[in-house]
Amino acid sequence: MQSMSRVARASLAAAVLAAGALAAGPAAASADDGFRRGPDPTEASIEAPLGAFAVEQLVIPRAAAEGYGGATVYYPADTSEGTFGAVAVAPGYTGTQASIAWLGPRIASQGFVVVTIDTNSPGDSPDRRGDQLLAALDQLRDTAVADRVDPARLAVMGHSMGGGGSLEAAKDRPTLRAVVPLTPWSVDKTFPEVAAPTLIIGAEDDIVARVRLHAEPMYESLPAGGDKAYLELRHATHDAPVLPDTTIARYGISWLKLYVDDDERYARFLCPAPEPDDAISEYRSTC
Repeated sequence: MQSMSRVARASLAAAVLAAGALAAGPAAASADDGFRRGPDPTEASIEAPLGAFAVEQLVIPRAAAEGYGGATVYYPADTSEGTFGAVAVAPGYTGTQASIAWLGPRIASQGFVVVTIDTNSPGDSPDRRGDQLLAALDQLRDTAVADRVDPARLAVMGHSMGGGGSLEAAKDRPTLRAVVPLTPWSVDKTFPEVAAPTLIIGAEDDIVARVRLHAEPMYESLPAGGDKAYLELRHATHDAPVLPDTTIARYGISWLKLYVDDDERYARFLCPAPEPDDAISEYRSTC
């Protein structure tokens, strides 16, 4: 068991717990759920356009943003299950938060507070985008949703330069719980300092951030002993994350649930590693 990755151990543990619950009846399922939020997941629930939580939103205008260019915060309306982990998402080069807006309600409805940001400048470099992702997460504690956020459970995502920025943010703040770069671009291709579990999503037909020059070396540079995965979208281009994408949502949500929420119910969607199919051209992981 010591040689198994966190996701493999979680997958095994989830299977054992499920078997025990079936054997013991309803009482077994009433144990402390920790950070679990929402009903038991299914293939349909993690691929659905919206999850179980109704979502509300608030706008942080540029003038009120501290260290970034403004944002929209998407959050679950119901707090009866406790606080939520928070995820900041950055757009790519010349992009605005509109280009990643679909991720806000999609992820928030699964039980997260999600902040999609505008950058200070559309040409900001990945390291500056990383700083702005962290600034947006920090400012959540001064907003009307502060009581919904667990400050110990934070994560970052981003598209293109925003994906590179998410890795820069994780390098600067080792306490982040998860990182999900989407078709990432960066001058820096090596991130051995990143300790957080990282799911890198590349695109097979990307000619802007070619996977062999960006996503793959970034994945390979991550610590060998850490939890990491590389998913390559089949027949997809650099802008695949700009539009709603079921594969990105399925694996991104599962990754966030497992590592931000310690929710082992989602391990089975990540381990065993998925085989290549019509949506995935390659998948590598430490599973």
